[in-house]
Amino acid sequence: MDKEFYTNKGFSTRALHVGNDPDPSTGAISPPIFQTSTYVQASPGVHKGYEYSRTHNPTRIRLEECLASLENAKHCVVTATGMSATHLITQLLNRGDKVLCGDDVYGGTYRLFTTVVQNDFEFHFTDTTKTEDTIQKLKDLKPKLLWIESPTNPLLKISDIRKLTAAAREVGAMSVVDNTFMSPYFQNPLDLGADMSYHSMSKYINGHSDVVAGAIMTNNTEVFNKLKYLQNSIGPSQSPFDSWLVLRGVKTLGVRMDRHNENAMKVARFLENHPQVEKVTYPGLESHPQHDLAKSQMSGFGGMITFFIKGGLEASRKFLENVHLFMLAESLGGVESLIEHPAIMTHASIPKSEREKIGLTDNLIRLSVGIEEVDDLIKDLEHAFECAK
Repeated sequence: MDKEFYTNKGFSTRALHVGNDPDPSTGAISPPIFQTSTYVQASPGVHKGYEYSRTHNPTRIRLEECLASLENAKHCVVTATGMSATHLITQLLNRGDKVLCGDDVYGGTYRLFTTVVQNDFEFHFTDTTKTEDTIQKLKDLKPKLLWIESPTNPLLKISDIRKLTAAAREVGAMSVVDNTFMSPYFQNPLDLGADMSYHSMSKYINGHSDVVAGAIMTNNTEVFNKLKYLQNSIGPSQSPFDSWLVLRGVKTLGVRMDRHNENAMKVARFLENHPQVEKVTYPGLESHPQHDLAKSQMSGFGGMITFFIKGGLEASRKFLENVHLFMLAESLGGVESLIEHPAIMTHASIPKSEREKIGLTDNLIRLSVGIEEVDDLIKDLEHAFECAK
């Protein structure tokens, strides 16, 4: 079916059908995996659009078409991991260029920026929830790239994407929004003015904790062409099999995100009223400092919750050792519920002094609320609280 046919169709219709046309040669409703490294040519340079799978692969292209449709983008590049997508974006810059980045970002992003490519570019970190301060820094620094994570990982802070991306454009900076926590179902950064929307597809887009992958969506054809050139040159291309797995996983993204959102709201309300909880952070709660902003640029609040348990590190450890349905593991966004301790696990690469400066303390616990029966999840948390007394 021509892609134009799906232009005005709903999200879940596009998730199911764009990039998923039946195989033309057999009629198979589930497209085949083109598990090949190379392609036969009729004559030197005469081929059917494919030469080598690092450059192009039919399965990967199907996934890119689907994701571009869901993010309201013209183009999509998928990569082997989320971090390889992040690294690919930095290669759009020239040596010595300045980058303004949020101060509460995924630990792997912080590690890449401060210990791997720190000699190539000049990084500055700021609290992007402080809109006017960030706009002033954009004017003063005139960076080439603004990196926003919204909501942030793990503190779930919300930045004003419209205002910040507009301000970045005024000073000639490209803007990237890490949209991993929301997925294209709940937030579309390109519609809000961003030049690129970035995802770790290991999380919600795939949704089944069995793939690591990244994606970059953009409406800028020049940026897309540069990314494709860099991807072919550097080599962080996603494998055909992993592309097929994500293409399968994304079919249920809409229904999964609705359930994540519904469950997380109920769990957040439970935590907000629990005597052993110091503070709960969830964008769907009225107590969240950017709740109104979240409502204005997101159509849902997602499945991620952070809370601060009373009793410090020792209480955190006892709590985490006594959950059963919530699996103690890094990552997020799978159908099963996960729980982790950012200071020890996902954000351990950030120095303790820097973690504490932004509020990432030893009593902070992060939940990725899955799609199980929510009453069972709440009982699991109640048991762990009892053990942590």
